[in-house]
Amino acid sequence: MLSAQDPVTWNPARIAVAGVSGVGKTTLARSMAAALDIPHTELDSLFHGPNWEPLPGFEGSVAKLIAGPRWITEWQYSSARDPIVARADTLVWLDFPSRITMWRVIRRTVLRRVRREELWNGNIEPSLGTIWSDPEHIIRWAWGTRKNYRVLVPESAQRHPGLRVVRLRTPREARRWVAALPRS
Repeated sequence: MLSAQDPVTWNPARIAVAGVSGVGKTTLARSMAAALDIPHTELDSLFHGPNWEPLPGFEGSVAKLIAGPRWITEWQYSSARDPIVARADTLVWLDFPSRITMWRVIRRTVLRRVRREELWNGNIEPSLGTIWSDPEHIIRWAWGTRKNYRVLVPESAQRHPGLRVVRLRTPREARRWVAALPRS
């Protein structure tokens, strides 16, 4: 497993970004997309239909996305993880401390709700009070799944020995790693 200090000696072209909800996967993916001139597709936009219902054909949309020669996307949704990592040449794992992750997911969720920011297909964050009634509320989800990647990433790396896995432990490491990427 590589770290922020390891040089990027390859040309990343098919990149998945892993990490708990709210850690900054999409933000990092956008930064890498700009640095490498590679298209980024937000996986949530392929998954969430109106009223937060899963879109039919999600797996087919993922297959079409990863069939391309160059892409960046988030590594989430259990049905998409294996196909994505099987095609990826690089898996960037944002393994930040829980205090950073939880601060980020809470801040993002509150801001999106207050601004009534449209996310995917007309969806907006539900009322903040649903954190108490909805076991899948994004803040509760992030807390309950925050350690899952410590198992998922090493298992995937073992199953895909050619995959370069970069573990970034702080936002500063993430910025440093993006800055060191080979420019196209």
